[in-house]
Amino acid sequence: MPLLNVTDLRTWFHTRSGIYRAVDGISFHVERGETLGIVGESGSGKSVTCYSIMGLVPQPPGRIEGGAAIFDGVDLLACSQRQARTIRGKRVAMIFQDPMTSLNPYLRISAQLVEPLLIHEKISRRAALGRAVAMLEEVGINDAARRIDFYPHEFSGGMRQRVMIAMALITQPELLIADEPTTALDVTVQAQILELIRRMQRELGMAVIFITHDLGVVSGLCDRVQVMYAGRIVETADTRAIFHSPQHPYTRALQRSIPAMQPKGAELFTIPGMPPDLSRPVIGCAFAPRCGYAAERCRVETPGLAELTPTHGHACLRVQAGDLTFS
Repeated sequence: MPLLNVTDLRTWFHTRSGIYRAVDGISFHVERGETLGIVGESGSGKSVTCYSIMGLVPQPPGRIEGGAAIFDGVDLLACSQRQARTIRGKRVAMIFQDPMTSLNPYLRISAQLVEPLLIHEKISRRAALGRAVAMLEEVGINDAARRIDFYPHEFSGGMRQRVMIAMALITQPELLIADEPTTALDVTVQAQILELIRRMQRELGMAVIFITHDLGVVSGLCDRVQVMYAGRIVETADTRAIFHSPQHPYTRALQRSIPAMQPKGAELFTIPGMPPDLSRPVIGCAFAPRCGYAAERCRVETPGLAELTPTHGHACLRVQAGDLTFS
């Protein structure tokens, strides 16, 4: 039985300019101990999916219109607030993409690190501080006993991200959601943060949902990948299949956008056009206006996710019909 099983999740934002269908009927699961990557451009619905699971969608204007998110037998979208508080922050934790805005600038790091322990566990403040220092050392912050009383602005960007990771892991969660944790970090720090997440996952045996817009980042980190576009999943498969035999044109376009895969000296590939306006109903395939393989039926028929193999599904009408083949 999966640790997390999301079924037909729909999260819409009701605004004066219309209803934005940020997440429009997606289903996926996460097994214990595995890493699931969620990939797509900005605005594809990656973060809103996980914010919905964590109960962080502002209501209003957001509203979860339907679906279920079953975590170890409990529906996180339908359970009581009291029951949700025993799970969120304790058994399910999240690393946010911008630690400078996620950390409270008015509070010392020590106060923010011990808060999850004081809320979720019967523990003294002194014992909580001891665990907080140990966790800071675990994530690679030197002289943690002294630096735990620093304010967020006294840390570099990479160190603040490590503090966020320590805060998420201090309760030893079963599921960690990492929302673009390497955004705005240089390449060296990115590699350190990714290795840190891998190491902590091995030590704690937790499952990880890793959100990113960079398909290249997931290659050495994730077991499975799901590609999102315009609030829907357009392809899902294990990481090897996504890289070696992608079946949806959007996945192939994302792959071509990886700078390391460009011929040396060649102009970098960019996906033409812009994502659709989700305040208006999308007719047909949402990617059709930007797709070089689109046919007339792609503009009028809405594709569903079809199985290529038991572990590989995609939502390309032409590939499903057999009149388009990718080697």
